[in-house]
Amino acid sequence: MRRETFDSSPVGIIIPRHTLPDISVVIAAKDEAGAIAGLIEEIEAALAGERFEIVVINDGSSDSTAEIVRALARSRRHLALLSHVRSCGQSAAVRTGVQASLGTLIVTLDGDGQNDPADIPSLLTAYRTSALNSPVQMIAGQRTRRRDSVVKRLSSRIANRVRGAMLGDGIADTGCGLKLFDRDAFMRLPYFDHMHRFLPALMQREGYRVLTHPVNHRPRQTGVSKYGTWNRLWVGIVDLAGVYWLRTRFNRPEIIE
Repeated sequence: MRRETFDSSPVGIIIPRHTLPDISVVIAAKDEAGAIAGLIEEIEAALAGERFEIVVINDGSSDSTAEIVRALARSRRHLALLSHVRSCGQSAAVRTGVQASLGTLIVTLDGDGQNDPADIPSLLTAYRTSALNSPVQMIAGQRTRRRDSVVKRLSSRIANRVRGAMLGDGIADTGCGLKLFDRDAFMRLPYFDHMHRFLPALMQREGYRVLTHPVNHRPRQTGVSKYGTWNRLWVGIVDLAGVYWLRTRFNRPEIIE
């Protein structure tokens, strides 16, 4: 795996900490050629004035997603591209992006443009405000109005209720792709395929504090969804059982000295 940044800096040079980004925006994208350029521009507008980078993970796309990002990155030092040889799924793509990120704070959002980058500043404000009182390690977006099909909304609502009953994580919309979290906290989580659906519960398992924040949700303008009702149902049942087992098998030591 190679991180493409398209600059002429010599390999091995030590970059001073103050020049590194504070925020890394990680986008998992598969066949999102119609949405990715506009999404990058929206993120840049939303984070104007912040030290940030955008890390796009091309998850084995068969369209021109990688070529579009590569062309944009030639004039943007804050934009990086990583490509999977084959599609490995959203959780693997997010993990690849977080591992390659330089920021201490990670923002994830879906590559289809349905998450609104204009919500990122409010997530940052919620995170920074919490640091003054009781610090949190994750702010999870909660979509106030789903702009999906009736079938997709209904299946998601049922899945969230079942998950909430089993895991008790208090998160009404764990499927929202827009999240902000500490990079170090994420790297301590157990990794498995489809883990992105359970990030709040996994954070809580480690003793981290998670808050939710209302966010916008937009209809898909281009491309097609990579998830169907049935291909999520059976995998989700198995994953839920696995996360439930993980939560019951964790004994967190309390360190006093």
